[in-house]
Amino acid sequence: MAHFEVLDEQGFHSVRLTLEDESIRAEAGALSTLRGEIRIESPLPTPLAWLRSALSEESVFRPRYTGTGVLELESSVGGFHVLDVADGEGWILEPGSYWASEATVELGIHRERAWTSLWAGRGFIDYRTRLRGHGRVALATSGPIEELTLENDRYWAQGPYVIARTEGLAYSLERPTKSFLRSFTTQERLIRGYQGTGRILVCSVPYWRYLLATKRLGNAAYGPTALE
Repeated sequence: MAHFEVLDEQGFHSVRLTLEDESIRAEAGALSTLRGEIRIESPLPTPLAWLRSALSEESVFRPRYTGTGVLELESSVGGFHVLDVADGEGWILEPGSYWASEATVELGIHRERAWTSLWAGRGFIDYRTRLRGHGRVALATSGPIEELTLENDRYWAQGPYVIARTEGLAYSLERPTKSFLRSFTTQERLIRGYQGTGRILVCSVPYWRYLLATKRLGNAAYGPTALE
């Protein structure tokens, strides 16, 4: 099993991956440094994968690194969280959360319901990365992660604070009250609901450097863009 380590240096976070005759995949452009006998492959995507990428915020390229050595991925003023995906378990990621994973983790596509994605402001088509199989995954985050377990329960979030959820949970957008007027007076037009039995990863408080960088740049501050 590849070793995933989250580094914290000078307020920047990065992911170091140690391979022993193993294989991992990473987001395109994520590589910072590489040491050892590691070959890089980037298979051409299918036309369907191109289309799905065009209709979502997910990258169509995710290069594969195979061999023995050490990789370090780009640093960020945001953070990273290492998730262990168990056999028989599926995870659905918020767009932009995927960073790297072991080759034993299957990367697929999940499409949200058209009505839910429309109300979320993402149009009628909303594709997300789906994880299955087993192994470790590095997720990009804006701050520290809290992992919660729901037991036939419901969790509400005002915004995309849940960056990952297990497939068994139902996802919906609803008004916080039954009345439109009362929803207006609460200043909460729509909230995201997660219901059932499963796990969620919640990131509700950003790192202060990430918050300052995103306000200054007006976009996500991952990788080298945080320094430009």
